[in-house]
Amino acid sequence: MIRLASLSTNPTLLKYSQGAAQRAIRAVANFLAPTVEVATMTGKFKIYNQKHRFSIPETKRGIGGRANRIGFTASDGNYNVQPHALDFPIDNLEKVDGDQAVMIGQEGADMLADVAGLAHERDVVAAALDALGAGTDHNFKAANFDPVDMLDEQIMAVMKASKNGAPIKIVFGATAWRRTKNNAEVKKRLVATVKKDVASVSMEAFKSLLFGEPRCEMSLMVQDEAPEGVNEDIQFLLDDQIIVFASNDSPTRLSPDFMKTFRLRGQWMRPGTYQTEDGRGEVLKMDWSEELQITNSEAGKRVNAKDS
Repeated sequence: MIRLASLSTNPTLLKYSQGAAQRAIRAVANFLAPTVEVATMTGKFKIYNQKHRFSIPETKRGIGGRANRIGFTASDGNYNVQPHALDFPIDNLEKVDGDQAVMIGQEGADMLADVAGLAHERDVVAAALDALGAGTDHNFKAANFDPVDMLDEQIMAVMKASKNGAPIKIVFGATAWRRTKNNAEVKKRLVATVKKDVASVSMEAFKSLLFGEPRCEMSLMVQDEAPEGVNEDIQFLLDDQIIVFASNDSPTRLSPDFMKTFRLRGQWMRPGTYQTEDGRGEVLKMDWSEELQITNSEAGKRVNAKDS
């Protein structure tokens, strides 16, 4: 019989838990705030704004001269990855044989990672909207309104803010995408491109109309905004908003991305154990550390796709 305590050091479960954590990161969360793996709980990262701008350094070095040093200064930001944890009780483990115990631990890791992924995406979207403020309203049903030209303008503004340091990306709220794909001017543009009537506009087709053809994603996460005890009020987390931003797929502490998630390297989810307070059971726990940071507030723009 394998006791729960032995699972905390089981290499199979440890590797599986790490993989489950990475698989569970939602696409939109990783799109908006990709991971920067760091070696320590605290450290420095570059903040870019009007006072501290991203610039490409000179790499040439004269004979006998010094090279440019790339690093951090006192005015840069400090990350401090915060502890996160979820628990998974496992009942009657005494009756479970070795391989079954590991499989139950893997099942627990999957469930905890899935919940953690949802919570992280919620936090990422909320942090992005908070950083970008109210944004700019546009009536997508107004006569002759062209979302393509409007978004091209936003794309070029973000390009200037990131100064070639990160590619441009766009995330659409569910309602924002519905209003974009049904916009009359968008359909006209696609008809002119494909030389035939367009019944439906795909994200891929729309992306091809935009300046630089940036990667585009749509957020479909919902949440219940009603307090407990009353009828539910299900709303999209990102509804009529569109976020245009700069972001590397694999950012560093120096890159000028709009936002990032700092995580301890190799410790996204680590299994452990503890006994319940009444001594009648044991619990498999998962611990990890991460922190969201807005690292280049100017490299993000918010547009609100209104219908009036």
